[in-house]
Amino acid sequence: MARDACVAALMCGMRIASLLQRGLWLEYITLGWNVVGTPVMLITAEKAGSTALVGFGLDSAIEIFASVVVVWQLKGVERSREGLALKLIGAAFIALAIYVFVQSGWVLLTGSHPKPSLFGIVWLAVTCVIMLLLAWGKLTTGRQLGNPVLTTEARVTVIDAALAAAVLVGVGLNALAGWWWADPLAGLVIVYYGVTEGRAAWKHGAA
Repeated sequence: MARDACVAALMCGMRIASLLQRGLWLEYITLGWNVVGTPVMLITAEKAGSTALVGFGLDSAIEIFASVVVVWQLKGVERSREGLALKLIGAAFIALAIYVFVQSGWVLLTGSHPKPSLFGIVWLAVTCVIMLLLAWGKLTTGRQLGNPVLTTEARVTVIDAALAAAVLVGVGLNALAGWWWADPLAGLVIVYYGVTEGRAAWKHGAA
């Protein structure tokens, strides 16, 4: 009986280790995509003069930091560092919201027309699909582990996919219908997202 219990405990430990490793790899993939996506979006946004693409690029930069925090959590890093990191993430999201709000307002007031960006459209569409797949993987793994960190991160990843879709609509309407104002309006979606996630991250870090 004791031997069977030891074997069962060993198998359980191996399964948990395997699931944790899967969770880490899902975060590494998310991290890698955003590391590539940040300069890609910012360069594309600069060429097109797109507020929405700038906002999405800056959001990707913040998400890099957020993924690092989740990796810390999965590896059991000291909680005091995690709280400080979450506060910094919250402050970064709020700064992003302020920047995009001012920039979107300026574009709408001056009537500055962003250029269509086919590459931006393709990248956003692919990002949306990849984020949904990663979210599914994180949710499944988090539930199997009983780990609220991964299940919460899955929700954030779904929001990333929704954000990519919203920006895609704005950029797409500008390219297909010539509705230039759809681009800065899509940027305002990022403002709402930045304020919401910024407050949540700050409160979590202060808890």
